[in-house]
Amino acid sequence: MNMKQMLVLNVNLNSSHEMPLIGMGTAPALPQHDELVSTLIDAIEIGYRHFDTAAVYGSEEALGQAVAEAIQRRLIKSREQVFITSKLWCTETHRYLVLPALKRTLGRLKMDYLDLYISNTYASDIEV
Repeated sequence: MNMKQMLVLNVNLNSSHEMPLIGMGTAPALPQHDELVSTLIDAIEIGYRHFDTAAVYGSEEALGQAVAEAIQRRLIKSREQVFITSKLWCTETHRYLVLPALKRTLGRLKMDYLDLYISNTYASDIEV
């Protein structure tokens, strides 16, 4: 596929890491797995490097597969070339549930780390 690659600027985070300013979300109302993988590979091919997912979206496995295939096709050199964000679901914010939820997310993505893990908590969820 001959697609023109877009240029996406990065922002420097306080952690000294860079995050692409434009990302692609993988919200719940998405195509079936194989079509989603293909769409995500196309996005990588045209220059997207920031992807947002969540366990509740059901898109983590497809994103992980797309990144692996993009590396295999040499669209990107390594996992480090993409910025992956995922989210902790609000029912898993108890301190004993966070690490298992993160491990499940990493397992579905088939990745060793996330670049950003967002916790959606409410004041009533926080233990004092």
